[in-house]
Amino acid sequence: MYVHMSVRRARTSDLPVILTIERASFGSDAYDRKLFAEYLLKCGDLFLVATWGDRVIAYAITCVHPSSAELVSIAVAPRHRTRGAATALLDRTVRRLRRLGVRKFTLMVKVSNTAALAFYKKHGFRRTHRVRRYYEDSSDAFRFVKFL
Repeated sequence: MYVHMSVRRARTSDLPVILTIERASFGSDAYDRKLFAEYLLKCGDLFLVATWGDRVIAYAITCVHPSSAELVSIAVAPRHRTRGAATALLDRTVRRLRRLGVRKFTLMVKVSNTAALAFYKKHGFRRTHRVRRYYEDSSDAFRFVKFL
């Protein structure tokens, strides 16, 4: 883990770097700037970035619904992976959700994303079911849940 890493709310000025991380992480499936701007407005308090010094190295977006919250997306810049940024973002998100009284935290993971599957299991999420043809490329996803 980075000694000088911190987590804060995302800002509009972070969007160019977030888009770079997004493209590096998801390629042709990457979200566009307009969608990130919408999430910044809609889920602002839970649209977080991890920084190392003054550089954004990762982001996570969580949106709260009436009875639960959903992790919409999380990504770490390739050269900063496996150093604790995703864990720091997830931990901060869970703490905020608990303060808000949210009890159910869900997410979707592409069935072929073995690294993400292991990461979420390590952090206490459990797989509930498979969703056929969830992604635009027609691949399946697993729904995960964590009760807070």
